[in-house]
Amino acid sequence: MTDFFDFFFAQFKDYTPLFLTLELSAIFFGLLSVIYSAKNSILVYPTGLASTFIFVYILYTADLYGDLIINAYYFYMSVYGWFLWSRKDRENHDLLKISSVTAKENKKCLAIFIVSVIFVALVYHFFDMFNQWWAYVDTFITGLFFIGMWLLAKRKIENWLYLIAGDIIAIPLFFYKGLIFTGFFYIVLTIIAIFGYLSWKKTLQSEALLQ
Repeated sequence: MTDFFDFFFAQFKDYTPLFLTLELSAIFFGLLSVIYSAKNSILVYPTGLASTFIFVYILYTADLYGDLIINAYYFYMSVYGWFLWSRKDRENHDLLKISSVTAKENKKCLAIFIVSVIFVALVYHFFDMFNQWWAYVDTFITGLFFIGMWLLAKRKIENWLYLIAGDIIAIPLFFYKGLIFTGFFYIVLTIIAIFGYLSWKKTLQSEALLQ
């Protein structure tokens, strides 16, 4: 039991008040972002921007360059998604509806995965960190999250499946790297993401019945 508590909480002795405040703030805004996403609300983007801006710095200090790139990419995709989700028709209805991916979009997902994995691998190689096992895991997670965030901007229901898979793989990695609050945060994110997927699926099925 002592070893368990030492593994999870011993690193807190090295936390500065500033770092702790930053991590908790990033988690707070990230949690709000996922909740708004599950509710299909455009507020997913301003809250997500605040969270990712802080996480970029946190992940840089933890040498998790793959996750750092994920958050930098998400910052860009948040601006892009915010623009897409905000478009309205003449009756003030959303132009972008929840939908499923097409065969063409699946090919784009594969391309995004390959390009992102290669890019992150080159980043780790540049920093001479591919001798660490978690660098390979982080690289794979990056590919999943890149797809998930692109699909979220497109309001595709499958975004949840990629994000859930990435979250589950990332959880033990964050604990291992000493980002305990972030690790628990991703557990909560996974739970919310499951409910988000079910909520979007219900909306998609309801809209299909109305057509």
